[in-house]
Amino acid sequence: MIYMFAALAIVCDEFFVPALGVIIEKLDVSDDVAGATFMAAGGSAPELSTSIIGVFLANSDVGIGTIVGSAVFNILFVIGMCTVFSKAVLQLTWWPLFRDVLFYSASILVLIGCFYNQRIEWYESLCLLAMYGLYVTFMKFNVPIEGWVKSKLHKNNRIANGREVS
Repeated sequence: MIYMFAALAIVCDEFFVPALGVIIEKLDVSDDVAGATFMAAGGSAPELSTSIIGVFLANSDVGIGTIVGSAVFNILFVIGMCTVFSKAVLQLTWWPLFRDVLFYSASILVLIGCFYNQRIEWYESLCLLAMYGLYVTFMKFNVPIEGWVKSKLHKNNRIANGREVS
């Protein structure tokens, strides 16, 4: 298992991260957007492969457990480990967390709705894929949307504090 993690680290360090840097540069996207889309897709490739093998070859329902379990692992363990071993204080802003939690919560609610009859139909699968398309589109316009949301919040804060009269 140690060899597997070492090999994975080498592949990521030598190939994935440099390739991601080129993609970021060519598409002119922010690190935040690249991390939430390209890095997430690359990091989820093993779960996707496991799910496909489990569903189509092994006739098992390991697919959903793999994906949801991986998401919980990423949220709790990976973020915790990165914070523990960071050499500097991590400067985080509220917007990326809010944005991703909003989409994640919506996707979990839709997934629960899809499981209502204990099977996922083709149109429900298309709905899930369309939601990811919406997320990627949202990420494309992340900066202007963030600016708009923050301006509305700032304006509402000024109104609430009595500093602005209509």
